[in-house]
This record gives sequence, structure tokens and C-alpha cells, in this order.
Amino acid sequence: MGVPILQLINIDNGGTFTDICIVDGDRVSYTKTLTTPFDLSQCLFDGLTKASGLGNGGPHLAAFLQKTDYLRYSTTQGTNALVQRKGPRLGLLVTDAELPARLATEGDDSLFAALVGERFSTVAAGKSDEELGPELVQRVNELSALGASRLVVSIGGPEGAESERRLKALLLRLYPRHLLGAIPLLFSWELAADRDDVRRTWSSLLNAFLHPAMERFLFNAERRLREYRTRRPLLIFRNDGGSSRVAKSSAIKTYSSGPRGGLEGTRALARRYGFEHVLMVDVGGTTTDVGAVTEGAVRVDRRGTIEGVTTAFELAAITSHGVGGSSIIRVTGGTIAVGPASVGAAPGPACFGLGGTEATITDVYLLTGLLDPKTYLDGALALDAEHSRNVIEANVATPLGVSLDEALARMEEAFLERVAETLRAEGLAPDTVIAAFGGGGPMTICGAARRAGVRRVIIPSTAAVFSAYGIGYSDISQNYEFPLAATDETSVAAVVAAMRRRAERDLYAEGVEPGDCRWNFRLVVSRRAGDEVIELDEPLDLAAHVANGDVASLELSVVAPLPHVGIGTNGTVTPTPAQAMGERALRGRDGRESSLSVFRLVDQPAGASSAGPAVIEGPFFTMRLPAGWRFEVTGSGDLLCTDQESAT
Repeated sequence: MGVPILQLINIDNGGTFTDICIVDGDRVSYTKTLTTPFDLSQCLFDGLTKASGLGNGGPHLAAFLQKTDYLRYSTTQGTNALVQRKGPRLGLLVTDAELPARLATEGDDSLFAALVGERFSTVAAGKSDEELGPELVQRVNELSALGASRLVVSIGGPEGAESERRLKALLLRLYPRHLLGAIPLLFSWELAADRDDVRRTWSSLLNAFLHPAMERFLFNAERRLREYRTRRPLLIFRNDGGSSRVAKSSAIKTYSSGPRGGLEGTRALARRYGFEHVLMVDVGGTTTDVGAVTEGAVRVDRRGTIEGVTTAFELAAITSHGVGGSSIIRVTGGTIAVGPASVGAAPGPACFGLGGTEATITDVYLLTGLLDPKTYLDGALALDAEHSRNVIEANVATPLGVSLDEALARMEEAFLERVAETLRAEGLAPDTVIAAFGGGGPMTICGAARRAGVRRVIIPSTAAVFSAYGIGYSDISQNYEFPLAATDETSVAAVVAAMRRRAERDLYAEGVEPGDCRWNFRLVVSRRAGDEVIELDEPLDLAAHVANGDVASLELSVVAPLPHVGIGTNGTVTPTPAQAMGERALRGRDGRESSLSVFRLVDQPAGASSAGPAVIEGPFFTMRLPAGWRFEVTGSGDLLCTDQESAT
């Protein structure tokens, strides 16, 4: 785009930790900070302040931000709000009286009840403005009286988009702006031009529900960044793999955006190492997120799902499972249960010493000796083993009637089996390679992979912040879908012109030139078996693809490329024995201790290798290599691990 890139900052705000990855030319550095759920702006600026001091002899936040070209951010704030059902009460206004019942059958039965409940109403179609006006006032007032703080309007049928525009104009005439502004309105066709009423309406409801949580924090963060005179506005990384300004980002597309960053990084790994099928396994504090890259492409759903509900948007096919480093491990019905409840960042695992009273796998690995309390998070967070011991004794060992060491062994086995279940659910191929990262990925993945029958695992050197790292592969982009009422050249030309005008307005707001972008049109034809998506060289030439009676729409993707991070090169790799930095005592279920070699990843040259059992200390992560596994440091500094025991 003609601007020399000095520095890129990518931030992934997770449930337990907030990760910051800085790309400055060819240099990549990163750090972590505890997420502050009570005020996400605190952990954002705590992390930026910490990052500004990396290699600079101390924090210099203002200078650090002023020389940054692009700052990209993803957050679980909206995801968590939906999972916990913490958001505004929505009202729904429709013309199809049967639509609410159809919506309620989608996904979890409780979702519609939690978001809308009984706050829906119907207005009659086909009336004049004079007839419709009093009815509209009555319906809006009724929904407001029922507690609706945001109102979604969804009208279906061939003229649905036009009917909504008419209704919007009528409402603006009927209600003075200072009154209507108290109940924000969202019109479904303005968000998604999807003829499927259920998908379009659910997308609008989810977006309306997620928007307040995102709006309050992100616009405040953007304002605070402007006070530091940043060169460009904050960019939000989305689930579709692109980035855009806060004001140009739909809240619904922030759902599970952090794991999509991990998928973009996984795609780069697959390309770098020539892997055909790679399963991303991102073990965070609260969840394990799983996705796939096959033949160089991220697996996506044409109409992605959120909480079991099908939406109007293409989203990454990511499944989230309630098992992570902060998942609560307790005894239920005489057996050990793992998750889905999590202690999160506050109070966190018992060993954090912040008041946690529940046991987690982090506490287990501290007591078994795999985690060194002096090096955890590179020494930034001291761990308290006594707190872990007390909690596990009270919540697991005593209820089971077993020793502490036996409880630790059973807890680890239960945790690894839960992770293995998530892997087996993905339909593993014989050549599957697992790319594991996140705070808990390297520690647990080899044991879980063996249980699932996977022999090869790759741990990126940036595993602790890999989702933030992967955000570095995103570009500024916008996507549009317009329905086609007719497919003759004149009608299509009008739609194409309207799409271009809207895209050019958005690009102006993004600060990029239309001529610097890639413009890609796709034709979407609704078939009985599902949507047929056709890439178009010329958006006006549809005759060969659309027959009379076909329901079709045009999609436009506009991409303004940004500089991407590099995955590294092979260089010269000379096989050599890895050099251990020492040994660590590991407690077994019988209470006896055995010694494990400890390797420091940054000290190992390319080609260094060794066999397990061992512990590998990486930047902000600890990896357990079980007996029968062997690791090799690649030319890019990543860990390629092979289960030689299963191979034989």
C-alpha cells in the first residue's frame, strides 16, 4: 500500500491470558499478561506497556504505539457473553407469525429463550403506511414494556429487503430520534442479505446480543489508543480471517476469532512443512479449540454455526470443547470430571494464589514436578504448591479415598482422555499432523495424541502466543452479499454498481485505496442440496450459471493486503543430540520420584533431537515429551515430535 512497515502488533485476548505478538521487520517478539475480565482495557494496556519494554530497557508505551503501523486485536469478550448468556434483552418484530417458533427449534433450546423469550411480536404485511403506523407504535411499545432494550426487525419474502427499508423510514417518522434512540433497532437485511429467514434472523439476533459487550470495550480502547496518537485506528480480527476497523466490524464475526488466528498460523505451518492434513489444537485456559487445514485450505462452513445455530455467514469450522488449563477438575458421582466450568483468570488455578479453591490440570502438573514454579510464564507469575495441594486433597483425593499421588495420576489421565475425545471427534486421517499450541497445548498434546492414534505433533516455537502470531496473516477486508431479483445484464449491473459503491465507502473509512485491493466476485445459487458457489471472472456474465427460477445472489470480497509475518526458512539443519540444561524430579502415582531431562528450546540448534521422557521449556510454555516420543528442532525453531512407540 506504499507505506513502509515499521511495526505490527497482534493481540489475542483470551479468558485467562492476553497475548501480545510484535513483528518489527524480521524480528518477532511476544509477551503475555493476565486477562482482567472486570476491565479488558486494563489487560490490553498492561500488555502493551509490557511489550513496549521488550529489548528497550524499559517500557515506553507512547513511543512504541506511535511507531506502530497496524494494531490488530481479537477478543473472547463477545464469545464469553454468549456462552454465559450475559447481554441485552432482545425484542423481535416479524411479519411471519410462525418464524419465532422456527427460531426456537434451532440449536440449544435455551438460546432463543435466553435472548428473546416472549419478547416477540408480529405486524401485518401489505398495509399502507397510514394503516401500519398505529400498529407499529403499539408493537414497539409492547416490546419495550416487556423489557426489550434492543429490537431486531426481520421481514421475509421476495420483497423482504424493500419492506424493511420502508418500515425503517416509517419508524423514523413515527418516533422522534431522542425516543427511538433509547431502543436501538437492527434491520436484518442490513446485516445479511440471506433469503433464508431463519439464518438471517438468527444472525441478526446474535449480532444484536453481542454488540453491546463489544461496543463498550472496543470503542473505549480505540479512544484511548488515539490519545497516544497512534498512526492508524485499531483493527479487529474476525472469524472469517480478515481485519477491519471497529466501526466496520460486525460483532457476530468476532465470535471465536482468536482460534481463527491460530488456524491462519496453522495454515502457514502446513505450507511451510508440506503437511496435507493438519489439526489445530489450541488448549487455552477455558477451552480446547479444534479446527483443520487440508491441502493448504482452512476448513470453513459455508453457513457457519454459533452455539448450534446456523448463521448467514461463512465462518471457520472451529469446535470449542470445555477443557483447558483452567478447567475445574472435581469428583462427581465417584468419578473424576473435567470441565466445562473454568476458574478463568480470576481467581485462576489454586496455584496462582489469587483465592482459587478448585483444582485444575495446572495444579496437577505443579505438584507432579513438571512445572517449575520459578520459570512459569518466564518467571512472571510465582506459583504456590501448598495451595494446590490443599485444594486437590480436599476436592479430589479425599472424596475418592486415595493418596495425593494417586489422585494426581488419575486427574492427569482424565484430562488427557478429555482432550483425546476432542481429537477423535474430528475424524482423523492416517496422515494427520497435530499443531498444538496455547498455554496447555504443549504440556498435554503428546499424551492425548497417543490415545487418539495420532503419531506426529508439531509445536511452533511461538506456541504460547500462536493465535496472536497467526493474526499476522490477516489483511484488511470486507465481504458483501446482495440478492439477485433478476439475472439479466441490466439488473445484475445495477447490483454490481451498488456493491462497488458500498465497498468504496467502507474502504475510504478503512483508509485504503480501491485500486490497491483485490476484488473477487462469487455467484451463489441455492440448490436443493445446498448452495453452489461459483467464482466469477466477470460479474456480469451469469447466463451460463443461472437458469429460470433459480434463487441466486452475488458475493463480493474486497481485500487490501497487509505485510504478513514469516514462518522462517529451513537453512542448514545438522542432526545433533540436544543438550539438556539439567534434570527435574517427577512424582509417580506411588510417590516415587524419577528424573527427567530438561531441554531449553532457545538453546537448541536446528537439527537437535532427543527422546522422551523429557521436559522442554519454551518461551512461556512447558512441554511434556512422554517415553516413546522423540523431538527434533526444525530449521525454523519449531518442535517436530514423533511417537516412535506407536509406530512400531
